[in-house]
Amino acid sequence: MDSSIPAVADLLAEARFRFGQEFGGDAPQVAVCAPGRVNLIGEHTDYNQGFVLPMALPLVTVVVGKQMPGLDVAVVTATADADEPRRVDFVLPPPGAPLSPGAPRWANYVKGVIQHYRGPPVQGFRAVVVSSVPLGGGLSSSASLEVAFYTFLQQLHPDDGDLVSKAVACQQAEHSHAGVPCGIMDQFVSVLGRAGHALLIDCRSLEFSAVPLSDPALVVLVTDSNVKHSLTGSEYPARRRQCQEAASALGRDSLRGASVEELQEARSRMDDVTFRRARHVVEEIRRTLDGVEALQRRDYRRFGQLMVQSHESLRDLYQVSCSELDQLVSAAMEVEGVYGSRMTGGGFGGCTVTLLEASAVQRTMLHLQERYSGTPTFYVTTASEGARALTFDL
Repeated sequence: MDSSIPAVADLLAEARFRFGQEFGGDAPQVAVCAPGRVNLIGEHTDYNQGFVLPMALPLVTVVVGKQMPGLDVAVVTATADADEPRRVDFVLPPPGAPLSPGAPRWANYVKGVIQHYRGPPVQGFRAVVVSSVPLGGGLSSSASLEVAFYTFLQQLHPDDGDLVSKAVACQQAEHSHAGVPCGIMDQFVSVLGRAGHALLIDCRSLEFSAVPLSDPALVVLVTDSNVKHSLTGSEYPARRRQCQEAASALGRDSLRGASVEELQEARSRMDDVTFRRARHVVEEIRRTLDGVEALQRRDYRRFGQLMVQSHESLRDLYQVSCSELDQLVSAAMEVEGVYGSRMTGGGFGGCTVTLLEASAVQRTMLHLQERYSGTPTFYVTTASEGARALTFDL
């Protein structure tokens, strides 16, 4: 029922073993990891220059490897989709020349990071990737891979160490090579996450502050619905476009700072769907700031109410939930000791995030198993550390 989270040391041992297996007994010289994330509140606000409140997870992507002479690159993953090759080999282009995306798809995240790396020109290398972040679960396996690979390159060819610029470079990698116009949140918290804290990120200024989340009586339960609907590819860019149309109707660059009253006044200048998308974003930005205040007061009940409001808005106004996520949220809220629950991530499947008393974890998981029509996977999580180099004596 509960999917125990593998220790980083175990992932590192697996990566090291696979490296030797793949590369004729050779040994890696460098090891790094970067976490996935769960967003507590502030969904679909990051690309609207709003506020978000994610935390880094103990689920991580580990990269081990070594530099090689020349420009040949070989990367092996233990976590690719079953229909994709698990090894990719390519030759790095001359400095300044583009490194084009291609097949397999997972390797485009690696290529994008190489393209946007801010340090000296990248030389040839061998690397193995092992991850405990579930693919397609809404916990940002892609950003975890990007940030882990950037951190790996930093060990081989150090850059200036600017962490915010690192996050932006990883975001650019996803835009240019994976073709996903994502906001900055996922890469940002994977780089800058702090143990025992959520991270309030201003996606306009890129300022951030750590929000304590280390109460031992409190648990964040991530529930993977284990469904992934195919709508996300087309629906995500559509939501971005609708938000931009709403901002233009308001005479703004983005929906940041807009009020519901302004939206109402401009309603005649946008269709009903665009209005509802914008209303979610405007209200969600406010909810996020209210949520930070509630956490700082340790008013977990209020934070939970805001989580449920967020889910209802994502379901009804932004229309990115699905019946499976709705089931999980509804069932969680029936359990004593649960403060709040909501879908997290892009939507159309993936995960819910639930804030609850530590004493309520087992009965909540049992109740969700009984009430949910599918087969959930549970992760009992704590706010964890961001990307970092590892040593082989873990």
